[in-house]
Amino acid sequence: MGTGGLSAARLRRMHDVLAGHVGNGELPGIITLVSRHGEVHVDVIGTLAVGGTAPMERDTIFRISSMTKPIVAAAAMILVEECRLRLDEPVDELLPELADRQVLKSLESELDDTVPANRPITLRDLLTFRWGMGQIIGPPDQYPILAVGTERKVITGAPEPSSMLPADEWLRRLGELPLMHQPGEKWLYNTGSDVLGVLISRVTGQSLEEFLRARIFEPLGMADTAFSVPARDVDRLATSYMPNMKSGELELFDEGAGGQWTSPPPFQSGAGGLVSTVDDYLAFGTMMLNGGRVGSAERILSRLSVQVMTTDQLTPAQKAISGFIPGYFDNLGWGFGMSVATGRDGLFSVPGRYGWDGGLGTTWATDPAEDMVGIMMSQRAGFPLMSKVYQDFWTSAYQAIDD
Repeated sequence: MGTGGLSAARLRRMHDVLAGHVGNGELPGIITLVSRHGEVHVDVIGTLAVGGTAPMERDTIFRISSMTKPIVAAAAMILVEECRLRLDEPVDELLPELADRQVLKSLESELDDTVPANRPITLRDLLTFRWGMGQIIGPPDQYPILAVGTERKVITGAPEPSSMLPADEWLRRLGELPLMHQPGEKWLYNTGSDVLGVLISRVTGQSLEEFLRARIFEPLGMADTAFSVPARDVDRLATSYMPNMKSGELELFDEGAGGQWTSPPPFQSGAGGLVSTVDDYLAFGTMMLNGGRVGSAERILSRLSVQVMTTDQLTPAQKAISGFIPGYFDNLGWGFGMSVATGRDGLFSVPGRYGWDGGLGTTWATDPAEDMVGIMMSQRAGFPLMSKVYQDFWTSAYQAIDD
């Protein structure tokens, strides 16, 4: 056992479990990272593509999809600290497309069956996904607003950057739709982070990527994190797969060379557009663990900003109606752009642990109580609570603690 308090034998057990998933064809390759008390253990298994010979490497680049959300939330808090944004101030001035909202009487309502919004939308609403609009798990035509939102390309599913609208046009179309719920009423996934990215761009006068690079990526040394992969690095981009819903067989979602993330997108999605590496994301997760500081020198965020970001912001009433999947909020809450564990219902559900996952096959959490950061990166899509790979990684990471 090293200074990190992790058992070498139990880390080998983690390797064997995850190598088994690769060996049986569930995914072509995977990288895991566990950092505890500053001691970092990285395991690289498999290949970049199904049937390929190019191995995964520690610097392999992954589409991190929804792990973009915590980074964009941190960027918003930088602007709050500079008093350029305020948590409970309406966003109407910067996002006039979202002013004077109408709200559906019910999800089943036609788009003209509305009432006025009770109040304006605030930055806090966007950060906590309580602004009144978002994804709903189910068929895209389940409700009239889902059908129209899908047709207009403003309510999206899996990230597909090449098919996105430019930011201003996307927000214009979104602003033509009524809200699904009153601001502050209900947690709805995803769309708030895309709106947040547009807001950051407008208040700074920079593209979202320019601001993220200057204020987060460069200070943290996140050289491979961006909204697209430059030509010189395309050979490091893993191929992305979706499992067939019936057979479970892997089906191609996005190539490495020539894929959707190999050219700048028309819309830099704050909800799911970034690519990154395991070490780049470790830098972000460690900054959060250190209360916003980079090592002992530069500070990205104040300690108090990190604390509010990682505090559950949802009331019991909001959780009761928000769903997502049955029982999801029983022992979890939502801070700013990430989930927060509120109760203990398993080996790795540790109160105070926070982080988020990427539906294309990645996951991150920082655990202050254990002084620990965990990251897993693959490119086999799957919702974390329904994925054996996700569950086995986190179970294995926590069972390796030996002090």
